[in-house]
Amino acid sequence: MNFYERALELREETVAHRRWLHRNAEVGLHMPKGQAYVLEQLRNYGLEAYLCGHGVTAELGRKGGRTILLRADMDALPMPDESGESFACPTGTEAHTCGHDLHTAMLLTAAKMLKEKETTLGGRVRFMFQPAEETFEGAKDMLANGILEDVDAALAYHVGSGRIPMGQFMYNRGGIMMYAVDGFEITIHGRGAHGAYPHNAIDPINIGTHIYLALESLIAREADPGKSCVLTIGSFLAGSAPNIIPDTAVLQGTLRTNDKDSREKMVRRLKEVVQKTAEAFGGTAETKTLFEVPPLICNPEMTDELVGYMEELPIPGLNSVPDMSISVSEDFAFIAEKVPSVFMYLSAGYMDERGDAPVHNPKVQFNEEVCPIGSACLAHCAVRWLEEHQ
Repeated sequence: MNFYERALELREETVAHRRWLHRNAEVGLHMPKGQAYVLEQLRNYGLEAYLCGHGVTAELGRKGGRTILLRADMDALPMPDESGESFACPTGTEAHTCGHDLHTAMLLTAAKMLKEKETTLGGRVRFMFQPAEETFEGAKDMLANGILEDVDAALAYHVGSGRIPMGQFMYNRGGIMMYAVDGFEITIHGRGAHGAYPHNAIDPINIGTHIYLALESLIAREADPGKSCVLTIGSFLAGSAPNIIPDTAVLQGTLRTNDKDSREKMVRRLKEVVQKTAEAFGGTAETKTLFEVPPLICNPEMTDELVGYMEELPIPGLNSVPDMSISVSEDFAFIAEKVPSVFMYLSAGYMDERGDAPVHNPKVQFNEEVCPIGSACLAHCAVRWLEEHQ
């Protein structure tokens, strides 16, 4: 079977999946609508699908051979959908601004095509439809429920927006493709008072401001300039009235690194700087770890194999970009730590103004022409990998 030709025949079905998921966006681990939809579609294709933790899985192929896992994340982000698409999510509080709806739709179609070829497969294919990638909970949830039992290798694709031509795919064969990330929450304890009497207070907002500036200096003066360290404070919460100094303030942020030693040093120093800065102003502070995600490192040999398999497909304008390394993070890294894995980006961009908004932006748009490309690559790479690893 020419999987690209078959994926083109199924294009409208794949797009329909994508648009349903986009309109019915859900965030986090609990995705009842998405779960039910994926289960129904897989069962309609003749697969025995079931829940795995908060996600969905199914399997097909010849028993006794090796098993490759194909993964798609399903979750959206807690933000409004301002894409202007006719199928935009109407809630105002959820939006597929990272393209996970496309990932799920492409894997559903790949599952349908592989079911059509099931009797000729050289092994097993397991499907992983994962929630909560954005909160770095979903992969660990499904790992804890056995998704990787008897799995020999894993593959996932992520779509990319922007002014990138269709057919372009990006990968990294063994270096750090996506950075490690450590999420943290800083709780500052001061002493509240009336705003007219600041001398009676220990102002946690003032302490938080100095902590913010001290952390900026930490990156500027203690991080190795030959390595990457990206620190962001994305939330600063304190107080409830303009004339009251509150007792506490809370900051939340992330630290992203591409080097083990830098990561260990900066996590340690962040906690020290927070504590000492608070003490300098008469307060106290504690730092809690919200999540820890390792860097995403793909298997070099498997990456070379899959790039070759993709180039066998008659995809117009197919063009590879090697050695990609970006400062965002991805919980597929937990899978790549355990089995040989490959993670690639597929362009879903536009070369006009529709490509101006980036991912995680409420106005982002994705090109649905990526649907047959992604579906074909997932199915073809699985078949060819099983052929070569019987």
